[in-house]
Amino acid sequence: MGRLKLQAGINSIEEEPEEYDDAYPNKTTLACMINSEIGAVMAVMRRNVRWGGRYMSGDDQLEHSLIQSLKTLKRKIFSWQHQWHAINPALYLQPFLDVIRSDETGAPSTSVALSSVYKILTLDVIDQNTVNVEDAMHLVVDSVTSCRFEVTDPASEEVVLMKILQVFVACMKSKASVMLSNQHVCTLVNTCYRIVHQAGTKSELLQRIARHTMHELIRCIFSHLQDVGNTEHALVNGSSTLKQEIGGLNNEYAFGSKQLENGSMNSEYDNQSLPTDSAPSAATVIDENTTIACGGKGTVPYDMHLMTEPYGVPCMVEIFHFLCSLLNAEHADMGPRSNTIASDEDVPLFALTLINAAIELGGPSIRRHPRLLSLVQDELFRSLMQFGLSTSPLILSMVCSIVLNLYHHLRAELKLQLEAFFSCVILRLAQSRYGASYQQQEVAMEAVVDFCRQKTFMVDMYANFDCDITCSNVFEDLANLLSKSAFPVNCPLSSMHILALDGLIAVIQGMAERIGNGSNISEHSPVSLEEYTPFWMVKCENYNDPSNWVPFVRRRKYMKRRLMIGADHFNRDPKKGLEFLQGTHLLPDKLDPQSVACFFRYTAGLDKNLVGDFLGNHDEFCVQVLHKFAGTFDFQDMNIDTALRLFLETFRLPGESQKIQRVLEAFSERYYEQSPHILANKDAALVLSYSLILLNTDQHNVQVKKKMTEEDFIRNNRHINAGNDLPREFLSELYHAICKNEIRTTPDQGAGFPEMTPSRWIDLMHKLKKTAPFIVSDSRAYLDRDMFAIMSGPTIAAISVVFDHAEHEEVYQTCMDGFLAVAKISACHHLEDVLDDLVVSLCKFTTLLNPSSVEEPVLAFGDDTKARMATVTVFSIANRYGDYIRTGWRNILDCILRLHKLGLLPARVASDAADESDHSTETGHGKPITNSLSSAHMPSIGTPRRSSGLMGRFSQLLSLETEEPRSQPTEQQLAAHQRTLQTIQKCHIDSIFTESKFLQAESLLQLARALIWAAGFPQKGSSTPEDEDTAVFCLELLIAITLNNRDRIGILWQGVYEHISNIVQSTVMPCALVEKAVFGLLKICQRLLPYKESIADELLRSLQLVLKLDARVADAYCEQITQEVNRLVKANASHIRSHLGWRTITSLLSITAKHLEAPEVGFEALLFIMSDGAHLQPANYVLCVDAARHFAESRVGQAERSVRALDLMAGSVDCLVQWTSEARQTMGEEEVSKLSQDIGEMWLRLVQGLRKVCLDQREEVRNHAILSLQKCLTGVDGIHLSHNVWLQCFDLVIFTVLDDLLEIAQGQSQKDYRNMEGTLIFAMKLLSKVYLQLLQDLSQLSTFCKLWLGVLSRMEKYMKVKVRGKKSEKLQELVPDLLKNTLLVMKTRGILVQRSALGGDSLWELTWLHVNNIAPSLQAEVYPEQDAEQLQHEKSGSNEGLEPVEMASVSPNDTVKREDSAIVG
Repeated sequence: MGRLKLQAGINSIEEEPEEYDDAYPNKTTLACMINSEIGAVMAVMRRNVRWGGRYMSGDDQLEHSLIQSLKTLKRKIFSWQHQWHAINPALYLQPFLDVIRSDETGAPSTSVALSSVYKILTLDVIDQNTVNVEDAMHLVVDSVTSCRFEVTDPASEEVVLMKILQVFVACMKSKASVMLSNQHVCTLVNTCYRIVHQAGTKSELLQRIARHTMHELIRCIFSHLQDVGNTEHALVNGSSTLKQEIGGLNNEYAFGSKQLENGSMNSEYDNQSLPTDSAPSAATVIDENTTIACGGKGTVPYDMHLMTEPYGVPCMVEIFHFLCSLLNAEHADMGPRSNTIASDEDVPLFALTLINAAIELGGPSIRRHPRLLSLVQDELFRSLMQFGLSTSPLILSMVCSIVLNLYHHLRAELKLQLEAFFSCVILRLAQSRYGASYQQQEVAMEAVVDFCRQKTFMVDMYANFDCDITCSNVFEDLANLLSKSAFPVNCPLSSMHILALDGLIAVIQGMAERIGNGSNISEHSPVSLEEYTPFWMVKCENYNDPSNWVPFVRRRKYMKRRLMIGADHFNRDPKKGLEFLQGTHLLPDKLDPQSVACFFRYTAGLDKNLVGDFLGNHDEFCVQVLHKFAGTFDFQDMNIDTALRLFLETFRLPGESQKIQRVLEAFSERYYEQSPHILANKDAALVLSYSLILLNTDQHNVQVKKKMTEEDFIRNNRHINAGNDLPREFLSELYHAICKNEIRTTPDQGAGFPEMTPSRWIDLMHKLKKTAPFIVSDSRAYLDRDMFAIMSGPTIAAISVVFDHAEHEEVYQTCMDGFLAVAKISACHHLEDVLDDLVVSLCKFTTLLNPSSVEEPVLAFGDDTKARMATVTVFSIANRYGDYIRTGWRNILDCILRLHKLGLLPARVASDAADESDHSTETGHGKPITNSLSSAHMPSIGTPRRSSGLMGRFSQLLSLETEEPRSQPTEQQLAAHQRTLQTIQKCHIDSIFTESKFLQAESLLQLARALIWAAGFPQKGSSTPEDEDTAVFCLELLIAITLNNRDRIGILWQGVYEHISNIVQSTVMPCALVEKAVFGLLKICQRLLPYKESIADELLRSLQLVLKLDARVADAYCEQITQEVNRLVKANASHIRSHLGWRTITSLLSITAKHLEAPEVGFEALLFIMSDGAHLQPANYVLCVDAARHFAESRVGQAERSVRALDLMAGSVDCLVQWTSEARQTMGEEEVSKLSQDIGEMWLRLVQGLRKVCLDQREEVRNHAILSLQKCLTGVDGIHLSHNVWLQCFDLVIFTVLDDLLEIAQGQSQKDYRNMEGTLIFAMKLLSKVYLQLLQDLSQLSTFCKLWLGVLSRMEKYMKVKVRGKKSEKLQELVPDLLKNTLLVMKTRGILVQRSALGGDSLWELTWLHVNNIAPSLQAEVYPEQDAEQLQHEKSGSNEGLEPVEMASVSPNDTVKREDSAIVG
């Protein structure tokens, strides 16, 4: 029974009740429970006669030992003084276990005893702190697995088996389970499996329970793996490395190896039908015939010591190996009557389920234990590859679940296995062309989608496989699979299409989510190879650091792409292919055998016939390449047939014997170098290789009728091993391997996805040791741009096609989510082309671009959910990601224009966009956009627009056209109308234009171009009202975005100007379009001039377009144009600084002077500029003076305005004086001199302008002009005018005006020119006054004489002039007085004095010659002291020079007139 061990410090419950541990149940309660269990067992046993009476005489015992031990326990149970965890569990478990082990008890007794043990185990009485717990647990396991009982009927047997299974689970779930040894855990699982196996002949319920128990046991065991330490116990012989294939336990500890006592104890129901009689018989649980021994050759067993330690990795390795071996058992069956699941999938499915449970719970801990990891990498995955191609959807589904779990937990250790699984299983099954059933395709597709829903899955695939030269493009293949599978080709949309779409969108949304996570390496520079690097040797410094591995994989992907292109060239012309690769630095400039060999070995897509021909060539370089090529293979520990298969898979073996010889020589050399084992030398390898090729041809060529036998083959290979024979078993194995599985000497060209053959698997396991580490990506968007560029096109196409075919709103929404994710990624990675493609695709679905064949387009739109969703999505993309839209703006604008035509746009889309900037400065934000769609568009000044508000349009649609009374809209129509209304509100179309100031420059430019394109090229002549309405609307929007982007006007201006210019120059009649163009242009100038001085000239030059308007158009809008120009001037006069700008402004103002309706406004603008010289500048002086002259000459309106204009001109001379004064104070001499010259020219233009007005028909204007001219000529003291300027002034202005007035007075009728006499008087006074003011300066000039004679000749003419046919008395009086005054001044100043000079004094004599013609008495009055005779004498003496001087005084006048006409114009 074992001795009770008392622990120190533990007293009886009576002594220290307060120290009783609450973790354990109440002592008395437990005693009562166990007491009741004893009673139950005894009660059942007493039913049997055997236990009921006393024993016969001769026996020492009155009762059977089983009953006696139960009674003994019953007596003691209440008398134990210690807490339960201080009592050896064997004391209270032993009696029950004796009953279980006894072969004398019947099934009912055994069943109740098992229930009692189960109850005790589940009470948590026993834990790892309990006394002797280890022995107790082992006792329980040993007893239950050795359970014996008499079978009376099948039902009771099944009950016992179920109870046993219950106890197994209780053992493993007990807190004390950690004390179980590796051996006992193996025994538990083995026994449970045998019950599962045996249950095949029993009821379905037992089968289910047995399987469930097995599942629970595996879960309990492998959940313990994470608690096991990292260091694995030393293996037998102290080996710490695993060089041999992991196998099962050695025979001593293999499952089922613990033989039970008393010999064979099979149940009689195991191998025969149910008996008809009920004779009792002994039975055990275990049918040892069904035990699957796992000990195999080449295993590394654990030693006995490890197997008896608390369970951990050793038992898990054995169990896992056992589960894998279940998969390898061919056509394993659960029994003769497996009535629940089809027998061909039963065992594999059961085993896979258990493996899945183990991986789910063991998870990442597996990688810490090399033996477990090795099992997963090789044995498990090999089986998964095999069962992945199963026709059973259940098995395939379970395989995919296991691989998904393995990906999660161990992907870094399963790089090549994962690639093989996707290439050889998933991608094969998911396509019908490989013969997979629809169910297989669906399960495979579901698996792909499950993988795609893992956030980093596709990044892992791309980084590790697509960017690895030696791997296939798994990411690209999966993306293509999904996009193709989403396409419904000539068939309705099915669940498969939706499933593939889900996968695509999951990948896209994963990329979209990563955008916000940031990436320091997001801006990738384009990859290029500057110099040759052996592409097969490229390594990464640190696979864990993104700053290292991201550029590395991008570079490697670039190489891979280039190699593929090179392969394509090679397939067409090998020489050119190699040259191309040299040009891209993937092969050295001088080819070497190693690089070419590696190109052949690692490049996918090469024509294997060409490679075979190259390698078999006798050329020395080709032979070197062949040997280097063979050197790239790893044949370590590989059978020769497997090695030969791998070698010949990479190229097509040439047909010529010499080439075959060379190829096999290279192979044999490499094989012998790596796997010499049995072979004596490389010649033996060569002969054997040849022999295998011959055998292969013999066995698999249909033309060979008589096949080689095994004996023939062995005989053919005698004495080849350095004169000795190879082992018969070795040759026999080779023979059967070749017969069973052909060596394909004409391998596939690489199209499609390969099958996984045993030789390929062996090669994969070899490669696993050398492959680059698995790159584990995080949640940042390192490679998303490259990946998205690959899959964006097919993805958009696939989503579009599904959306087109879909009929359910959930599918619509899925597609819209996908579109938005694509847009987000495209924008983030600046893939403008992709975004444009997306917009184009989406716009088609809005139905807004379709020709309107529908009778009621508004209602049709309201009823079309698909169209409304597409519309909202298009405008969401435009608002969110407009920065990266380019040509897509055209399609978006087409949609907007369609909505505009249907009257569905918010009423003030364009106006709000334009006005926003007006108010933003005042209120701090733009004014709220109106949401009232029902209000009509704001009518423009020109052609009235048709009713385009939504309600108006709606009522038209319903019945305005019909003659019947208007009907009320139906509820359905109202609902459709409401839906349309809500859709347009959600679109926020106005934001595209109001927020355009935030668009990137390129996008903004494209938007403007799209607007210009949408408006169409204006045609001369008639255009339809609809076309004009569109053009006006587009122009409104164009002006709006121009105003909103004043800081970037330089980008837009050229296009806007050209568009407006085209409109202006092609319009011949007033219309809304030209009106919008002209006033839009003026508005742009008004708004932008204060901010953009750099392009002020361009803006103002653009206003010259207004001058180019057709006369009819100009007349129609003249007044409004003038008002706008007036506003422009008042707001921006200080910002207009260039001559060019002012020329445009003054030209516009000048035109208004002659217009009937506009001059007052125009003059007001001029007044603003010129009053007090407020805005006069050297740049605009002449232009403003000219404009003022136009107003002065204008006869529209009253003369008062002309007078005011003259005052402006006269007043402007003060500015010239002021500028001169300021210049002298601030500038250097040279600058002052230059400015003085400029000011002189300005002044000359001023007085020339006044000269012209002096000839006005209106007396008031004419006289005021002469007075103004006088003021300008005399009030210039502050200006330094050169003598030349004054001479020009006399010739061009003073003399000319006198001559012209004289001509008018003599020639014109008095009706046109009233009171010319007064004007002539003013003119004569002007001449006298100016002459006298300048006399002192002019007298010094050499040409003074000529000037003075000009003055005298004008006085003489005015003296003789006849006004209305008679001489003027006033002039007769005035001229002599003015002349006398002049002569006196000249005398006083010493200018006109008689001088004696050689050849006579011409000035003196000529003066008196003219004076005497005017007033003969003047000489005596002025020079009374002169002797008359002397004067006469002098006069006669100088007569000779008279004629030429007179000519000289006249002819310049004529010249001046000609020059003047040329200048003024």
